[in-house]
This record gives sequence, structure tokens and C-alpha cells, in this order.
Amino acid sequence: QVQLVESGGGLVQPGGSLRLSCAASGTIFSIYGMGWYRQAPGKQRELVATITSGAGTNYADSVKGRFTISRDNAKNTVYLQMDSLKPEDTAVYYCNAGRIGTPRGIILDAWGQGTLVTVSS
Repeated sequence: QVQLVESGGGLVQPGGSLRLSCAASGTIFSIYGMGWYRQAPGKQRELVATITSGAGTNYADSVKGRFTISRDNAKNTVYLQMDSLKPEDTAVYYCNAGRIGTPRGIILDAWGQGTLVTVSS
């Protein structure tokens, strides 16, 4: 069984930094696009950043220049380095894998359980 497990969330002051990690566990042949999404209280889930298996990246305008997405294909892990955090970045952050190849077939659109990031003084 494949699972995505996030870690690294917490409370940070405005201007601070956090690094989120998301590791895919289980027997995995390949993972194509991976990404981070977030959902603030009372708002819809929104894209934060995505990265292809070839390391092509895409960012929401609100985080460009502050957040950096990266991945380690050997570890089936995606990271989100968040710098210059603002109170409006407060949300539950979710990891997503668009397509995972496993011995039992293809898993589409897998999600982690989420990790809370709170930016507050």
C-alpha cells in the first residue's frame, strides 16, 4: 500500500522559514508529477507548487520568490522550502502525487494527510 506522509509543519513567526517534506512509502516504480497544495480556514484548496519528474517547476504567484519545491527521486520524496513566511501562508499543506507506478498498477492523484503551518507572532 502506498502512502504519502508529510512532515515539517509547525508554528513560525512572520519572516521565518520552514521546510516541509513528503515521503511516499511502499513499493514504487515511479512517481510523475508531485506538488504541494494548501487550504486555509474557510477557503478552497489551492495549488502552491508542482514539480515534474524532470524537475520542471511551477509556482503560484503568491509564493514565487519565497518558496522552492524540489524532489529526491531516489527517496520518492518532495520538499517545500518556505522562506519569508507571511501570516497569509497559514494553512494545512497537502502533498500530492499525480501518478504513481506500483506492482499493483497505477495510482492516480494520491494525497497526504496534511501538515499544519501557522505563521503568527
